[in-house]
Amino acid sequence: MKFTIEHKDPGSKARSGTLVTDHGSIQTPIFMPVGTLGSVKGVKMHELESEVGAQIILGNTFHLYLRPTTEVLRSAGGLHAFTGWHKPILTDSGGYQVYSLAGSRKINEQGVRFKSPIDGSMHTFTPESATEIQRQIGADIIMAFDECIPHPCDYSYAKSSTGRTHRWLDRCLEYMSRSEPHYGYRQVLAPIVQGGTYKDLRRMSAEYIAVKEQPINAIGGLSVGEPAEEMYEMTALCTSILPEDKPRYLMGVGTPVNILESIALGIDMFDCVLPSRNARHGLLYTWSGIINIKNKKWEHDHTPIDPESTVKTSRNHSRAYLRHLIRVNEMTGAQISTLHNLGFFLELVGAARKHIQLGDFASWKNSVVPKLSQRL
Repeated sequence: MKFTIEHKDPGSKARSGTLVTDHGSIQTPIFMPVGTLGSVKGVKMHELESEVGAQIILGNTFHLYLRPTTEVLRSAGGLHAFTGWHKPILTDSGGYQVYSLAGSRKINEQGVRFKSPIDGSMHTFTPESATEIQRQIGADIIMAFDECIPHPCDYSYAKSSTGRTHRWLDRCLEYMSRSEPHYGYRQVLAPIVQGGTYKDLRRMSAEYIAVKEQPINAIGGLSVGEPAEEMYEMTALCTSILPEDKPRYLMGVGTPVNILESIALGIDMFDCVLPSRNARHGLLYTWSGIINIKNKKWEHDHTPIDPESTVKTSRNHSRAYLRHLIRVNEMTGAQISTLHNLGFFLELVGAARKHIQLGDFASWKNSVVPKLSQRL
């Protein structure tokens, strides 16, 4: 995998570049739609490319391992072949999902033992098995197995957990070095910075990961309940340490404003369930602000969902029509909303790229952020 930085914004740490994988090139900064079970809910794969403009999507290791199972994915030739998506795929390690099962999992040095939320069966993830599962899924970018701690978290546990994440990383890297891809293309592993909101732990973790010299690095354990300013502070600390010539991925972030502020801090890659999850409940992101399409004020509004958008779905359907579909629980409403929100997020990072290239990203960001966060 090769990453080339092509432009830097003079007013911030924002940069644009190209990340090359065996399944194609990715223009950064980039947002990755989340395809939890091998599908972005309500969106066909060809729509992700033609309507949304997605260049890479994310698959969920925990859920794909349970259903359809890695056995099914291997028999299909991997997730690319199984789904018909032939661009890059990144898989998370399952660490966050295991973290969310607080009442039905046990963590120790070896790994995590957890109860399936589907049938109650018991399973164990170790750094080695989580890496092998992602090998079998067929991800281009494999995430290291880590522990995502809650917020707030006491210092002693955060320190212990961060150390364990580092030891797990070393085991993931060792397994990657002695195993081979299953489908004939290259796969890389991305370490994850942890440490909660403790500056010394974040610094220690970022320094530990920086010396591993992996092709991509990630920042995890943020956007889990901490104030936005703390998230930005921890992000800035990490980007000041992580190698400048490698892409930086901020996991699970976030709102349009979060994304622009984090791009300004030197982040290149994002993912979040927010645009698709909120779309299904009628919450839409536009260049003018946030719309709750269920509100009566849109009942007779026959203007496009977002007149400022270049996304076809956002211009071809009216607010009144979409409100009607959402209110009567017509599945087409959720599909249109999801296409709109994902299209907006991809359009947003595309605009950020353009302004980084023009050299006016910082001033452009400051002009659009107030609009993006207002409720219409």
